[in-house]
Amino acid sequence: MNTVDTFNLDIRSLTVFITVLDENSVSAAAAKLGVSQSAVSHTLDRLRLALGDPLFVKSGRGITPTRYAIQTGPHVRQVLDELRALSAGPPFIPAQADFTFTIAANDYQRDLLLPPLMASLRRTAPGIRLHVMPSGIPSADMLRKDICDLIISPHPPDASDILQRRLLEDHMAVFFDPDQRSAPETLADYLRSRHLGILFSAGERMALEGSLAAQGLTRDIAITVSNFSGLPGFLRGSDLLATAPSRMSEHLLKGFARAPLPFEYRPFSLLMLWHKRHQDDPAHRWLRTELTEIARSLEN
Repeated sequence: MNTVDTFNLDIRSLTVFITVLDENSVSAAAAKLGVSQSAVSHTLDRLRLALGDPLFVKSGRGITPTRYAIQTGPHVRQVLDELRALSAGPPFIPAQADFTFTIAANDYQRDLLLPPLMASLRRTAPGIRLHVMPSGIPSADMLRKDICDLIISPHPPDASDILQRRLLEDHMAVFFDPDQRSAPETLADYLRSRHLGILFSAGERMALEGSLAAQGLTRDIAITVSNFSGLPGFLRGSDLLATAPSRMSEHLLKGFARAPLPFEYRPFSLLMLWHKRHQDDPAHRWLRTELTEIARSLEN
């Protein structure tokens, strides 16, 4: 159990800790905070002494957070949010809230994160209603123009007025009907097979297609559907392969067999995105914290 020297903690140092945790990089955190890398490193050294934990350790050319840092992150965020709320007007009381909150999320993010959020709201804030809409490849205008209050997506728009927080990580996997076929063991097996593909309603394809094309590789896509919800019906009873986020085995693709991709492909992060004007709004901040806690419970 860590003994915390609270006298050596302050808002600025805790903000540095959260920024390094979010960016997973000292240099990126320094750039985001507008300070030098040495200033960030010095602050982390003070935090290590105060918290009694290394917090971040070297991993290859980068850094990785310790288990203590990952577990402490949500609590530090809550402390910072509560301190910022001191100047944000009257406190937000979830049990008394009465409004609709609009979240943009595609079916994968929707089915993974929003049912647990709704269950939490029923217990603690029954007057908050959720409206869920598809995000597609999200644009900054969806938040700027109040089309939605929050976006959950792995594709953040490149805009300085859009804020983000990592929720959880996932990676792509190969799904198939084990009664019809076995897993592809090699890249050649994978490319030879017939595939289910995703062509989103706005015409975008999964980033995987671009990655394969960059290597001069193509898949035999027999069927395309407009979202992940279309995969199970075509996958069941066929010899098709579907490449999709691995966590879909917990809901939409539950019951299908899953195998790793037979080639290197980077993992991805699901992000929570919002406009900076809502940063200090008590209700918005409370809902962001709820989603963060739900995502944290899924990673444990």
